[in-house]
This record gives sequence, C-alpha cells and structure tokens, in this order.
Amino acid sequence: MTTLTQKLTFAAETTGWNAYQGLFRSMGLERASDAGAALLRRLGPRAGVHKIARINMQIAFPDAHERELDRLLDAMWDNFGRVLGEFPNTHRFDFSDAGDQIEIEGADILDELDRTGQPAVLVGGHFANWEVMPAVIVRRMKDCRITYRHANNPEIDRAIVAQRKAYGVNVFAPKGGTGAKELMKAIKDGASVALMNDQKMNDGIAAPFLGREAMTASGPARMALRYGCPLVPMSIVRKDGPRFKVTVHEPLARPEGNDAGAILKLVTQVNRFIEAQIMRAPDQWFWVHRRFDKAVYRNWPT
Repeated sequence: MTTLTQKLTFAAETTGWNAYQGLFRSMGLERASDAGAALLRRLGPRAGVHKIARINMQIAFPDAHERELDRLLDAMWDNFGRVLGEFPNTHRFDFSDAGDQIEIEGADILDELDRTGQPAVLVGGHFANWEVMPAVIVRRMKDCRITYRHANNPEIDRAIVAQRKAYGVNVFAPKGGTGAKELMKAIKDGASVALMNDQKMNDGIAAPFLGREAMTASGPARMALRYGCPLVPMSIVRKDGPRFKVTVHEPLARPEGNDAGAILKLVTQVNRFIEAQIMRAPDQWFWVHRRFDKAVYRNWPT
C-alpha cells in the first residue's frame, strides 16, 4: 500500500522527471548531449557515487596515477551526462543504414539469427549510450525480448516504457521470482532475449572480474546452456558526441554440459568480454555501480 509520504515523493520525482525531459528534449539531440556532458562534469564529482567510481577504477587500474584517475573520472561524467541528455531525444537518432550516427559491425549475425529463427541470448553492458543497442536489435530481429528493470516510481516507469516504445523498443520487464521462468519460456517459444550482464547480482554466482570475485548474473549462461542457444555479446563505443559504433560479436564458445562448472565457465567468459570492453574504452563504462562486495567499499583506504 502506498503511503501519503510515498505519494508525495513520487509526485515530486515525477515533476522533476518531466522538467528534465522537457528541457533536454527542447534542445535537440546535439545540444542536449553537450549540455548533459557539461552539467555532469560539474555536478558528478560532488555526488557520493564519485567515490565508488574511483575505488572501482583503482581496482581495475592499481598502478594508475591519481591524475590519470581524475582524467578518467572527468571523462566518465562527460559520457554519462551525454547519456542523460540524449535519452529524451533517442527518437531523433537515425538508425537507418544510410545514417551516419549509428555504425553497426556484425549486423549479419543478427540478420542470420532472425532469418533462421534461431533463439539467442544477447548480452551487453552499460557502456557509451547503452540505450542505442536495444534500438539496433529490434530493427534487426522480429522477436527479441529486451529486458528492463522497473523504475521504483510507477509514473516514471510508465514514462520510460512509453518513451522506449516511441523509438521501437518494447521492453520485457519480469518481476520477482517468476522472472527467470518467463525468460526461459520466451526462449523455449523461439524468442531471443537481450540482457545487461555487467552489474552485481546478489543471487548470482561468484566469478572472476577485474582480478576479484564478483557476484554475477548467471541467467544468460544458464539459458544458453540449457537450450543450446548461441550466447552473443554486443558492445558499443561512443565515437564523437551522439555518434556510436555498435558491434555484434561472434557467439561465445559454449562449454560441454549444463552443470555448475559449465555455467561458471560461461559466466567467466562473459566477464572477460566485459573486462575487454572496459579496457578498450574505460571512460565509457558505468563505474558508479557497486560491482563488488559492500565490504570492499566500506574498508577501502581513503
């Protein structure tokens, strides 16, 4: 049951959300991208998650000088600000083959999956503007369920779902314990599924990531092994402003079997793929997420 306090909080959040959307949408895509970058380069370092991002970078780059970390953090906020500025304008991207905003490498892999009707598990991470990848997928595949984690505020959640639908993405947002079953059923029925696989999952499995053990979602690996589906990694890099290169990579090698050992091997492959993308463009990953155990951040020397 929603309390009065929650209702007032949701109303205030929705007002702020609508103001943000209206302001950046009025700027158009290019100006909104630049404005978002300028804003978060100023405000981001003052946020509490700035410390989390620095710790994550220190884990990933233990030998990096503080000045280099400062440069990466500034570039990270630049990229994240651009994501915030671009999101209200995603419908303005030109996703056609003739456009110059979205370059796609490996599109033939998606085209072949769509032609044959072979269900696949697509995995990616929070790099560059990750909203672009689902829009690329749905334009190449007739039946791919794009997973989405609900926003806590129901009004904002409905707005996000409607906004994504406006640029062609019908999200699939299963909740609670039935979520995995719904995804499994989708694959069993012949649909592909697409998931982000770079954030901490408390009920996942421990797998090596950036030199440490990190709780990682095992669902994509389990689905690929159980149903014999290709597990296809995808990546995205920002080239300049609101221009990107999306790459569809060859499927990861599936280990034999479907036991705990096989699942760990495939999850580890996914983590290694994510690591490679981080090293490729470290300024474009979502570093502000607590990827490791809480004790790591609580006990990190200041």
